[in-house]
Parts: sequence; structure tokens; C-alpha cells
Amino acid sequence: MNMIETIRSREGVGARLRFLSRRDIAAVGGDRSDLYMEAVEEGFRLHAKGDYAQPLKPYLRNPNSGHIADRIIAMPAWIGGGDPISGLKWIGSKHDNPSRRSIDRASAVIVLNDNETNFPIAVLEAARISALRTAAVTGVAAKHLARPNFTDVTVIGCGPIGRTQIQMFCEQFANVRRIHIFDRQPGAMAGLTEWLAEAFPVVQAVPHPDARSAVEAATVVVTATVTDQPYLRFEWLRPGTFLSNISIMDVEKEVFLRADKVVVDDWDQCNREKKIINQLVEEGSFSRKKLHAEIGEIVSGHKPGRENDHEIILLNPMGMAIDDIVCARAILRRAEAADAGILVDLF
Repeated sequence: MNMIETIRSREGVGARLRFLSRRDIAAVGGDRSDLYMEAVEEGFRLHAKGDYAQPLKPYLRNPNSGHIADRIIAMPAWIGGGDPISGLKWIGSKHDNPSRRSIDRASAVIVLNDNETNFPIAVLEAARISALRTAAVTGVAAKHLARPNFTDVTVIGCGPIGRTQIQMFCEQFANVRRIHIFDRQPGAMAGLTEWLAEAFPVVQAVPHPDARSAVEAATVVVTATVTDQPYLRFEWLRPGTFLSNISIMDVEKEVFLRADKVVVDDWDQCNREKKIINQLVEEGSFSRKKLHAEIGEIVSGHKPGRENDHEIILLNPMGMAIDDIVCARAILRRAEAADAGILVDLF
């Protein structure tokens, strides 16, 4: 028996790869936020324990494109716990895809590797996973950093990422009644308003004429844009605001310096690539010592979250590969139990 026949003869890992399309993922519950909330919280706890490996993600950029959202990122990670696994998210982004090509800005796949052999065991379509895990980052953080029983949420940016943030809030926070929205494209706001009325009729979309009026309308604020220029000022924020700055470049430097607490997902991942924190560190006005916490420290109870109703708290998550891999693992385990997807011979 040759080597390939030997590998094929095993019942274990090595012979086959499971491919999961977006439809397959939805069929096992990967189209709702519940799975992602649970998985992301586990990922944060593993991060706080140091039970992970996560190299700094490299950015591949076309030198002829000057937009911050035009890149492909490789995001590898190993996660431990009771079901260790390794993986890589390969995610591309082109800011003008929606306007010029009528396709999504972001596209992605995740490859998962067996912990014992390092053989690849699954490939998952991952643009939807990436969006929903980002929403779960906001959601898990909101449980610890937002004021209790909030009813109003503001989302700046009405594209796919903004929609998944809204989906998460509507599914996870029963008190939410109004979503305040702003987008520079009126059609995007109109489309989101129509979608929300159909998907979550008990929640009202409230369009705003500018970003400032939208931000001032709520104490939970999410940025979901592709801007490369900060615009969101500290004086727009009401006392008690929790601001989830998932699109990274929206928030002016003064917000980092004047907020009561600044929280990140991973300090090393955030302090690079000339993002706002990195700029402040290089200027000497911010440092690791001035950071309140990494979110895993709060989720694990090592550091406090919100301590009163007046704190303005900024979450600045760069996006961790851990989040993607822990979510993809949860989806794969469900898919294996349901025998979902397509099994492909490797040899």
C-alpha cells in the first residue's frame, strides 16, 4: 500500500476535506448571532488565559491602491481549551466593489487544520462568518460595557457589516426598540430601513441627516464604515455611552484621550498599521499603561467593565483571528454532526 492509499484508508484525519458554503453554514445555525456570541466569549476567555497562538496578521496591499479598505489579510491562529484547532482566515476587501461591480466589499475563506496532524480538515466560506463574529464582539462587549437595558442603538454605516451589527442587537438585546442610522448613501439607509421593518418589525429604524445627530441619539454607538479619515468627536458622545469602534478609523484621537475607559481585543494587534492607537503611541500620548483592559480580561472577571452610568467607554477591536477560528470550529462541529457540506478527497 502506497502512502496515498494509506492515508485514504484511515477513518481519521488526512483523507478528506469538508467544504461548507454559506448555505451549508446557515443550515446549521450559522446565520444567527447565538452561535457567534457563545464562541466569541469562549475565544476571549482563551485569550485572557494565554491559551492561544496568534501571529500578527500581515496585510497584502496593491501598491497602486491608496484606500485603507483595499487589502487582503491573512489571519492565522491556534486555540486551545477542550477542543484545540488551528486555522487561517484569508479575507479580501475592495472598497469600491459595491459601487463599481455590484458585489460585496469583503470576501473570505477559512481553512481549519486538525490539531494532531496539522492536516487541513475544512474550508468554509467566511465573509458571513467574519461579519457575524464582528457583531458578536460588539455584543459580548456590550454586556459588560454598555448601560443596562438600553433601548436605542446608533449604527454609522448601512452596509453588510452594519446590518449584522443590527441583527445581533435585535436578536440578543430584548430591550432594543430603535436603531438610529446614518450613511452617506441615502439609498443604503432606505434599504436598511426596509430590511429592518421586515426582519425585526418591533424595532424601528430612525434615519439621520448626519453622523453627529445619529451619535447623539443613543448611548450605544457602533461605527461600521470604510472611512480612512476620523470624524467622530468626543463632544458628540452622551454621558454613559458605549462606543464600539469596529471600523477602527472613525474616531478622533481626542476620544481615546478623554474616554473614561479604552478597551481593545488585543493590544499588539491594535498598536500597529498606523491606526489611531498606533499614531497616539508614536506621538507619546497613549500607551499600554493607559489602556483599561483587553476585553478578555473583563469577560474573565480580571478587570471591571462598566462601573457607573456616566462612564464613556471606547471599545477599539482590531479583529482577532481567534474570533474567526473559534466560530469556524463551532460551525464545523455542528456540520460534522449533521453531515453537512461536501466532502472532498485530498488525494
